[in-house]
Amino acid sequence: MTIKEIQEEIIDEFSMFEDWMERYEYIIDLGKSLPLIKDEFKRDANLISGCQSKVWLHSEIEGDKIKFTADSDAILTKGIVALLLRVFNNQKPAAILDADLYFVDEIGLKEHLSPTRANGLVSMIKQIKLYALAFQSKLS
Repeated sequence: MTIKEIQEEIIDEFSMFEDWMERYEYIIDLGKSLPLIKDEFKRDANLISGCQSKVWLHSEIEGDKIKFTADSDAILTKGIVALLLRVFNNQKPAAILDADLYFVDEIGLKEHLSPTRANGLVSMIKQIKLYALAFQSKLS
């Protein structure tokens, strides 16, 4: 699936909810289904700076696609990172770098987060794109 198709799927899913309490519950459920990151990757080098809670993000390249794993010590943040990984996991670096991440605004996520969580969201996206840039330069 393309990044655009995944974003459209997420927008459709979020349109089914009446209010933001239901959306928050859904995001938390997504976090619970996030595959566990290996303990060896829960180290300071993989912490995303700019996040209020701890968020670990690990990436590796398999073939020409990036595989991400992540975790957080906060349940809502874990759900947010699960959403981002759903969009970016198993994508080519160039696709990640070129991606217009419009689903965040479409579902109203950023405006329903506290300022510190919204900054954390931006930091997570920035880190994912930095990994993509690093892998892109290795592949070229």
